[in-house]
Amino acid sequence: MAAGNDGANKPENDDPFGYLYADGQAAGAQPPQGGGYGYPGPAPAQPGVPRTSYNQVRTVGERQYGQQQPYVPPQQQASYGQPQAQYAAPETYGGAHGGQQTRQSPIPPQRGGGSGGGPNTRGLLIGAVAVVAVVVVGITAAVITNSGDKDKDGQAGGTPSTAPSQVSEQPSTEPSTEKTPEELPKQDAATLKLGGTAATETVVKGAEGAGGVYVSGFNQVGASVTWKANMPTDGKYRLTVRYAIPAVDANATLTVNGKANTQPIGLKNFIASSDPNLEKNWQTTWAPVTLQKGENEIKISCEAGNQCNVLLDWLEVTPG
Repeated sequence: MAAGNDGANKPENDDPFGYLYADGQAAGAQPPQGGGYGYPGPAPAQPGVPRTSYNQVRTVGERQYGQQQPYVPPQQQASYGQPQAQYAAPETYGGAHGGQQTRQSPIPPQRGGGSGGGPNTRGLLIGAVAVVAVVVVGITAAVITNSGDKDKDGQAGGTPSTAPSQVSEQPSTEPSTEKTPEELPKQDAATLKLGGTAATETVVKGAEGAGGVYVSGFNQVGASVTWKANMPTDGKYRLTVRYAIPAVDANATLTVNGKANTQPIGLKNFIASSDPNLEKNWQTTWAPVTLQKGENEIKISCEAGNQCNVLLDWLEVTPG
C-alpha cells in the first residue's frame, strides 16, 4: 500500500506547545501567529503552511498585565441597561496586536451579604428580631395601661377612685315599711281549764312546761283541756300540741269556738318508738284550724271512740 501524502506537517508541528521547549525550538517549532486560547479563531489552513493547534496559546511571558486600560470615549461606552461582558480576553480590547496591552478589570463584588453572594441572611435575622421586640414592647405597654385603668376604677383589686360612703348614725324618723311578725299564743297545758279526770302531774320527766308540769288522767271519756286564745287577726292556722304516749297511737276530739272538727286530732307514734316508757316518747303533732280575730275557745277532749292514753305538755298556734 502506497503511503499517502500527509502534507508538510511534521509531528513536532502537531504539538501546540512544542515551541515552549528547547527540543521543539531546535526542531523548528514556531509560536502560533493566528491567536491561541481565548483569541480569535485560527487562520484558514494554507497549503504548505504548518497546521497550528486548535487551542492557540501564547508564549510564556508574552502576555503582559498591569498596563493601564486606554480611555474609551463616552459615546463608545455601553449604554445603561445593555448587557456587558463580565470577562473578555485582553486581545478583544484595542492594542491587542502590537499595541499597548490592556489590564483586565476585576469583577466588582455583588452586594447582598454572604461570602457566596447570596442574600444577607444576617441582616434579615436582625430585622426579624427587631420586629418581634417592637411587638412585645407594644403588648406589654397595652397590658400595663389596661391594668392601670382597672385599678383606677377599682375593678382589679386596686383602691377605688371614690371614698366609701359614710353610714349615718342618726336613726330615721320615718316608720318602717316592714311588717312586724305577729306574736301567736302559746300556753302550757297545766295552766288551761281542766275538765273531767284531767289533772296536773310532774312524775314523768321531759315535759317542757314550767316546773316540768304536764296534764295526765286524760285517758277517761269526759277529760278535757280548754284554752282561751287571743288572736291578732283572723285566718287559717295550725294548732300544735306536744304530748307523750306509751308507744301506742292515740287521738282526741278538737273543738274550735263550739264547733267540733270532723276529724279527730291525731296523737300518733310518729317517732316509731317501741319503748313504752313515756319519758322517751315526747313528740309533737298539729291540726289545721280557722280562728277569728280576738278571743277563740280551743278545746281538746276525750270523747267516746277516742283513744286518749296521752300526756299533754303545751299547745301553740303557728302560721298555717
